[in-house]
Amino acid sequence: MTDPAIPLSNVVSPQVSRRDERLGIVLVFLSALMWSLGGAIGRFIEIEDIWTVVFWRSFWAAAFLLAFMGWRDGLRGTLQLFRGMGLPGLLVAICFATASTSFVIALAYTTVANVLLMQAGVPLLAALFAWVLFRERVALATWAAILAVIVGVAIMVSESLTGKVSPIGDGLALLIAVVFSIATVITRRFSHVRMTPATCLGTMIAAAFAASQASAFAVSPREMGFLFAFGVVNLGLGLAFFATGARLIPAAVAALIGTFEPMLGPIWVWLVHSEVPSLRTIIGGAVIFVALLVHLGLEFRRQAQPQRPGVTGMPMPD
Repeated sequence: MTDPAIPLSNVVSPQVSRRDERLGIVLVFLSALMWSLGGAIGRFIEIEDIWTVVFWRSFWAAAFLLAFMGWRDGLRGTLQLFRGMGLPGLLVAICFATASTSFVIALAYTTVANVLLMQAGVPLLAALFAWVLFRERVALATWAAILAVIVGVAIMVSESLTGKVSPIGDGLALLIAVVFSIATVITRRFSHVRMTPATCLGTMIAAAFAASQASAFAVSPREMGFLFAFGVVNLGLGLAFFATGARLIPAAVAALIGTFEPMLGPIWVWLVHSEVPSLRTIIGGAVIFVALLVHLGLEFRRQAQPQRPGVTGMPMPD
């Protein structure tokens, strides 16, 4: 689950030490690891009412994020973060509420691999939406990567046409990628938006909506344990790791490390639940992964070029 608060054009601050950079890399990897566990944890939950699952997952995530911000920023600082979000923060929160809710529902209709691998194309879809909405310049290499992602998604979604996978599940998986892409564009245009309070508000919105739809809230102690892990470990802790670590390393590196989530997620489900991705999912996911890795590699190389005239990699002014 990539963090839309970090635009790919940003670079790490020169004040960050190498020790902090290494810490940032570890924290971002831990966030990807936590997020990759979502499918495996979700498969343990056997509650028939999906809205009950959405409610408790969102409730525990919101509780954890509030406690995390209270510990990090204090009560007054936490309130200031929420007040400072404005309309952009509210829009990001709605996007996140939609994505987190759709993730739980999608798991009931399609494979974990389909859900996670489509999310790998979020940075490239965001570039497409930025061009459509704000006419932001898109490099030719990025256009090629966007086309490859569209092809990869089409291969994966085509399986729903055969009747083997529900189109509802693949549709929700695609919706998750779309709303995360929109959130990315919003936070690029409004850089003051803080991801942690916006995400916390998103979990609150998701919990409130799920509460209005759920038929019951009582669950067994065993199910509550998995719901707690689903909300705190998978969602809340993953976000806390990313929000802390992503500010210490270049955004292209953070995005690259974030690809461990869709890569590890299907592996955990395969090892724990013996859920094997289909051939079309593997082919489509491979196309998306190659496009994303090539794009991020080019972006990282561009960021690594010196920014001072007269230095290798930068032309001298005429």
